[in-house]
Amino acid sequence: MPDTPPQRRLIEPTIIDVEASGFGPNSYPIEIGIALPDGGKYCTLISPPAEWDHWDETAEAVHHIPRAVLFTNGKQIKDVVSELNERLRGMTIYTDGWVVDYPWIRKLFAQCGLEPSFHVSPLEMVLSEDQMERWHATKDDILRELKFTRHRASNDAVLIQKTWLATRMPMPV
Repeated sequence: MPDTPPQRRLIEPTIIDVEASGFGPNSYPIEIGIALPDGGKYCTLISPPAEWDHWDETAEAVHHIPRAVLFTNGKQIKDVVSELNERLRGMTIYTDGWVVDYPWIRKLFAQCGLEPSFHVSPLEMVLSEDQMERWHATKDDILRELKFTRHRASNDAVLIQKTWLATRMPMPV
């Protein structure tokens, strides 16, 4: 009888999502959420320094985080940067919004004069053409299943990670 190869567990990518004060070049990160391959999550609000004063009410309507909450519940930037570097050291993490999330992550680290201990990559780097074709419909289905009660960065990261995994599975015939 031939040897059968052992079944390998599909390792989900680590996903990061960033909520921000707005959508343009003056915006800054206000919340970081991460979905880890082991099912763990990380989420924190960020207390902005005084010079980060741009605020877009349209963005607030999306993330539902009032600016005042950042000052009462947000962590200091140096603490967030330290936690991210500790948790993600040496890892490649993926974002579905690289063109906006990456500059916000860079802005966060630049504020402390530090470099990330991890690499940020576009999610498209680990998506096949088939996954891309199935992405939006699958994501909508999973969002309905998860029934998140609020829009948070960690919930978005989990949704993206679960969508990645679901689109890796063969289509039912």
